This record gives sequence, C-alpha cells and structure tokens, in this order.
Amino acid sequence: MKIRAAIPDDKVQICNVLCRSIEELCIADHAGNRAVLDPWLANKTPENVLKWMNNPNGQLLVAVDGDTILGVGFGSASGEIMLNYVSPGARFRGVSKALLQSLENYAVQQGARQSTLTSTRTAHRFYETCGYRNNGAATMRGELSGQPMSKQLP
Repeated sequence: MKIRAAIPDDKVQICNVLCRSIEELCIADHAGNRAVLDPWLANKTPENVLKWMNNPNGQLLVAVDGDTILGVGFGSASGEIMLNYVSPGARFRGVSKALLQSLENYAVQQGARQSTLTSTRTAHRFYETCGYRNNGAATMRGELSGQPMSKQLP
C-alpha cells in the first residue's frame, strides 16, 4: 500500500470508495435510513472531489495498491480531518491509520499543533486508539450524529 496525493483521474474511483464505505461500513450511523444516507452521500461527486483536490488549504490523499484505491482522506492545513474512509474490502488492513497519520503529518508541516475531527459512531473507537479524545458533546448534522474529537500534534 502506498499513500499519495489524489489526481483528477482518481475522481470516480474516490467517489465509489466514499459511497461504498458509508453505505456498507457505517451502518451503525445510518441503519439503512435514506433520510440519513442521502444527505451524507450528496456531496460525494466527481465535481466535489476535484474541488477538494484543488483546495489550497487542504490535502486529498488516497491509499493505493497498484491502480486500486483502498482509502481516501482529506485534511486541512489547520489540522481538521474532514474525510477518512476505507473501501470495504480493505478494512482492518491499516489503510485508515496510514491516511490519518499522513494527514496529521501534513498539518504539522503547515504549522498546526492540534488535529480535530467529527467522528461517526462507526469510527469513534478507531480514533480513540489513535489518540483522539472527545472534545465536547455530540452534535447533529441533519439526522447524522457526530462526536467532536481532538488530538495534540507533536
């Protein structure tokens, strides 16, 4: 597995990974409820992927095995992790951890001293094992619950 910057040719495969990860792995968050799923998936489009890719204040990364994208991560220069999704077939292979570490390294290089994110129920324990701690009460974004978390960076 290799972590690299996303390129425009990745946009469709990135969307597929994001949507499959949400639909197949985040069941604890959406329970198959379209009122939760549809808004969550709405911005996972090739056009938005290109916007994330071209954002000068962030970095869109992919974990790849050959030409296959195993995971997708997006983080801001200020240390906010906004995407960290893994393809269902690559789950429990260290993909999310490698992406997270790369995004944290990027934030440190940009001068950030703290990383923040909003965790799903599905990913909460993962982030705790990576050193993140709850940072306030859970919030609702439409029908989707999210837990703010933060971690001090070196």
